[in-house]
Amino acid sequence: MTEKEEERLSEAILKVALGFQVAEVTEEYAEVDGELKLTKRKKTKKDVPPDLKAAQLLLGENGLTGLEKMSDEELNAEKERLFALLRSAEKGEGQVCVESKKVARKPRAKPRKKVKRSGKITEKSEK
Repeated sequence: MTEKEEERLSEAILKVALGFQVAEVTEEYAEVDGELKLTKRKKTKKDVPPDLKAAQLLLGENGLTGLEKMSDEELNAEKERLFALLRSAEKGEGQVCVESKKVARKPRAKPRKKVKRSGKITEKSEK
């Protein structure tokens, strides 16, 4: 494969890994007076979701994890750093992630309307 072909292939894999949108045109023709004439044209847009396999392929191909490029000393240093983070999280020194929940509220009652009839003011409940 040439460099240009490899670049085009990696761009296509990136597009699939991230997801994309496709515009589709459907045309219907009918025979009028012996000729084909366009009767209906329909344009739609379709979303193609991201593909996990393509993302994994890109990550493995580009070595974005970086672990395979690290030396033994660098790997040990990274391991110690991660263990230190875990120890500090166990002691409560690290950041705490709190999950919030939304509670559904009851709808409020509608306020009463004042109705004026023949000079008298009365209260009426809307239901």
